Amino acid sequence: MIDTPWGPIKVADAHVHFFSPPFFRSLAEQKKNADVGELLGFEVPATAEALAERWHAELDMRQVGSAMLIASVPGDVESVGTAVDLYPERFHSVVMVNPVLAGSDLRCATALAEGQIHGVFLFPAMHHYSMHDVKVHSLLSIVAGNGGGIVYVHCGMLTLGFRKKLGLPSLFDMQYSNPADLHAAALAFPHLPFVIPHFGAGYFREALLVAAQCPNVYFDTSGSHSWMKCDPHPLDLPGVFRKALDVVGPERLLFGTDSSWFPRGWVRDVFDRQVLALSEIGVSAESARAIFGGNLRRLMAPKSK
Repeated sequence: MIDTPWGPIKVADAHVHFFSPPFFRSLAEQKKNADVGELLGFEVPATAEALAERWHAELDMRQVGSAMLIASVPGDVESVGTAVDLYPERFHSVVMVNPVLAGSDLRCATALAEGQIHGVFLFPAMHHYSMHDVKVHSLLSIVAGNGGGIVYVHCGMLTLGFRKKLGLPSLFDMQYSNPADLHAAALAFPHLPFVIPHFGAGYFREALLVAAQCPNVYFDTSGSHSWMKCDPHPLDLPGVFRKALDVVGPERLLFGTDSSWFPRGWVRDVFDRQVLALSEIGVSAESARAIFGGNLRRLMAPKSK
């Protein structure tokens, strides 16, 4: 529990990247086997178990109740699955999936059935596909068929500082970044919760339009919100929260930090800025408890059969 202006809150973080050994191996291969940990100043975990222990201890120290871990290498179900196996009460997980790759839907089905993951993280701009692709709908059918699944869909702009520091290109295609592309999928799978991270990361208006029409679309509040600098209308974080609450209410906002690497660990200042913004606009204690943890726990609660 973390003390806040509304009293102690049991916090659940909906957006924590699990930078596993396969993640660092992938970067090293792209950097011609350089020591990317040393270049970045990041701790490179020896095993997924060690990283799970590190995050468990970090959340204990920060008084955070639970977190959604994101496998940040496509198909890395084993790493986050290890964390969930070790601490099922503390961790949930989603895995990044490229649905246009052969066999990705079958592997995802197995991981969901075995409880290694609780959903998927889609990144159309990174992997260059449309949310209207039939293979995306095939994958969504599999997630929907494993009751309790959740789907994150990254939209908008993204700057990967670690890739820039390593001199690696980030070849994203922004034609696939618009949250409006999620509309048909959200309508086709009305019982499947879809999460748009970072309030749409520059496509705030479009994200609001989709969420207004689809009650199964949620926002996660994670990140530095640097996208606000690109919006032609003056925005600040309290204003973003106020507008999001006007459209989706407190029940469809999921607090997140976008924490990822050690030794930085859990990014407390992201939490503090969001607490300040929500207290500034007069959010109730009930709404604050929902946003900072209750909503994610509700979504992740076992579904009755």
